[in-house]
Amino acid sequence: MSRRPPSRGDVAARLAAAGCVAPEAEAAELLAAAGDEIELDAIVVRRTNGEPLAWVVGSVVFCGLRVKVHPGVYVPRWQTEALARRASDLLAPGGTAVDLCTGAGAIACVLQAAWPAATVVATDIDAAAVACAQDNGVDARLGDLDAPLPTALLGAVDVLTAVVPYVPTDALAFLPRDVVAFEPRLALDGGDGGLRLLTAVVARSRRWLRPGGWLLLELGGDQASAVAAEMGAAGFGEIAVLRDDDGDDRAIEGRLEE
Repeated sequence: MSRRPPSRGDVAARLAAAGCVAPEAEAAELLAAAGDEIELDAIVVRRTNGEPLAWVVGSVVFCGLRVKVHPGVYVPRWQTEALARRASDLLAPGGTAVDLCTGAGAIACVLQAAWPAATVVATDIDAAAVACAQDNGVDARLGDLDAPLPTALLGAVDVLTAVVPYVPTDALAFLPRDVVAFEPRLALDGGDGGLRLLTAVVARSRRWLRPGGWLLLELGGDQASAVAAEMGAAGFGEIAVLRDDDGDDRAIEGRLEE
């Protein structure tokens, strides 16, 4: 008598027992990704051991787009979608955008999908992230923040986005266990107060943005007031904090004054 193949309910039960918060939805993704029962068991084990779902199935949906995520690369979060959509709204057809710390290239993918004629250049200090972003069709360059950008973009960028590491070093231990265990610390650790790279991007963005260009940064916790002050001192106006439905600060934007 042949054994019944695992059902969605069977997989969901294993995921729930391991503490996954959305076992039914994750079970559907794992079943779709598995070529056979042996592969299914292997990827369920990976997930129940805490490996990010996006690494296990190879991709994540971001702003309605399927974005590839290679193992070892920071997984794009739903919290970043509002920033990506706002950046898309601010970018004009044929405009120029830069995405620093691009990771898998999710924001750049959104901008390219919205404005196919736009110039979108991305950077990341992690070679694995750059390879992943390139696999997603992004013009991604390897290097620290703005260092790899071509000089032709000086003073010509309409929108500059960045999801830099902004978790305060002393708060890393309070992140979810699987995030600490698997995701790259390089993509998380923002130094003292989480502000080290946020302030660096504010300072460096001035040379790339055209007068009237926009800077959008993801942030969290109580960082908005400090970053707003840095932006104001650097010559940005129309500074606004983007908040989620719960009222939590998620990003900040500002327009370089002309």
